Amino acid sequence: MRMFSVYRASDASALEEERYGSVYDHSVVSRMVPYIFPQKRLLAAATVAMVVFSATQVALPWLIKIAIDDYIWVGDFSGLTWIVALFMGNTLLNWGANYAMEIALIKAGQRVLYRLRGDMFSHLQRMSLTFFDKTEVGRIMSRVQGDVYQVQEFLSLAVMTMGDVLVLMWIIAALLLMNVKLGLISMIVLPLLFVVMAVWQPYAKRSFLSVRRAIAMVNGSLNESITGVRVVQSMNRQWRNLEAFDALNRENLRASRYATRMSSGLLPPVDMLTAISIGLAIFFGGRMVSDNSIEVGALIAFVLYIQRFFDPIRNLTMQYTGLQRAMASGSRIFELLDKKPDMVDAVGARETPRLRGEIEFRDVSYSYDSGQDVLKHINLHVRSGETVAVVGPTGAGKTTLVSLISRFYDVPRGRGAILVDGHDIRDETRKSLVSQMTMVLQEPFLFTGSVGENIRYNHQNVTDAQMIEAAKAVGAHEFIMGLEDGYESYLHERGVNLSVGQRQLLSFARAVVADPRILILDEATANIDSYTELLIQRALKRLLRGRTAIVIAHRLSTIRGADKIVVLDQGEVVEAGTHHQLMGSDGLYAHLYQMNFAAMQAALPDAGDNGRQG
Repeated sequence: MRMFSVYRASDASALEEERYGSVYDHSVVSRMVPYIFPQKRLLAAATVAMVVFSATQVALPWLIKIAIDDYIWVGDFSGLTWIVALFMGNTLLNWGANYAMEIALIKAGQRVLYRLRGDMFSHLQRMSLTFFDKTEVGRIMSRVQGDVYQVQEFLSLAVMTMGDVLVLMWIIAALLLMNVKLGLISMIVLPLLFVVMAVWQPYAKRSFLSVRRAIAMVNGSLNESITGVRVVQSMNRQWRNLEAFDALNRENLRASRYATRMSSGLLPPVDMLTAISIGLAIFFGGRMVSDNSIEVGALIAFVLYIQRFFDPIRNLTMQYTGLQRAMASGSRIFELLDKKPDMVDAVGARETPRLRGEIEFRDVSYSYDSGQDVLKHINLHVRSGETVAVVGPTGAGKTTLVSLISRFYDVPRGRGAILVDGHDIRDETRKSLVSQMTMVLQEPFLFTGSVGENIRYNHQNVTDAQMIEAAKAVGAHEFIMGLEDGYESYLHERGVNLSVGQRQLLSFARAVVADPRILILDEATANIDSYTELLIQRALKRLLRGRTAIVIAHRLSTIRGADKIVVLDQGEVVEAGTHHQLMGSDGLYAHLYQMNFAAMQAALPDAGDNGRQG
């Protein structure tokens, strides 16, 4: 159906995310050792508790055997007191060991999860924009949340697997110790059980994968519909979306039902084989009791052991799949951690001193991939304190130009150089360089927290007075004081409780509070109304004094006030000069101006002629 075509990409992503690994991957386990080793005491305690827990489980039928054969059968009821006491003590020890094991495993797992998730977040913070350009956010979240949690489960699965194997071994030992012949007869159904497990597991695995893929598609549809709710309602597409979601939801229901049937389908054959094994034990054991080759209590213990015998095997089958998922998750996590950031400081990179703000592009060419260049042989000189506007058609390379100045990406050696104050920025530490630059983007992004926290953001040493001064400088102080709690007013995610213009004013305040030497505005006034832009333009006249500014804009007021206008087309500088010079040359700038700026000039005739503006 056509409605599913939208989700083919997410479906393919889900297929990749849910691949299964081997039950043991040495490379993953060896990489996990540094995370697990600090929890060695907790894991040792969990292992000891697991041994005690499994031993007490196996001891119960043996105690019943002793009670029947040594006391009840011979009529020594006084001795039962000690057996009952042992039985109760064994039960309490079983409970205590189980509790201690669970607590130790949970603590160890949470600590591993804490370290692993922290390392992943730290690593992601160091990754270059190239990585985020090529990687879906959903996939990154899947690594940090789902895969880390799955690896945390590895500890519990490993210890539980050891426990089930130990219980199985002890039950086999107990059966053979009581009577070798009857023990072998009771286990004659084991080959049939292994056949059932071997047939069931591939189907079960596919059913579980189908459920996870179906859930991923439902979540993708839900996320898309909620995120794009304005477009959905403006296009009156609610019912179409509901039909599409309902179809995906029905697919999820079908997959879940099938997985439930597969999961439940294992129980009847296992129960049937358990019944057959018990039947064999009773049939042959009854004959042995009659000829005194086995005691009644031993026969009852045999039945109890056989009932317990199949539980560990069933658990091991389920844990096998869990261990496969954990290994696959671990492989994906360390694959991410092994990715190297493209942006790394050069060996011996120097700390950038206080900038004057002079910028020079020397024959710079750049491409994001090995394909077509986005920028081609760019030569551009921006003097200290100068405001330069960069204009051009969509796709001309404007954002790439300013991204290279901010070192979101680096120009490869041999493809030109960008100099700031005469020094190649690739030879400077990025932190010291960009700490003296600030960029304001077209889409203002505010973080959950107070207004003041968003203005300060990375400059916590800024005083309240400096913060307020920055807000006043961009015309934000008045509306902030109109909020319920002023600068302490709480902002929701992305600042949705403010208008777009108010969010952009806070972005400007955040930019100027850092006192940058170089200010980059990337379509920063594109989404705000003319009045708010006029407030910002008036503020920027004073704020840009003594600072270098690179401005990408399409509004007349910003462009006409610039000291220089650089026109890009298909990655090349085709024109450069003042507004009047470019209008006189009747080139691309004049053409763009006539098409896009004349109407705005009529609306704001005096907006940009009174001095230099950014």
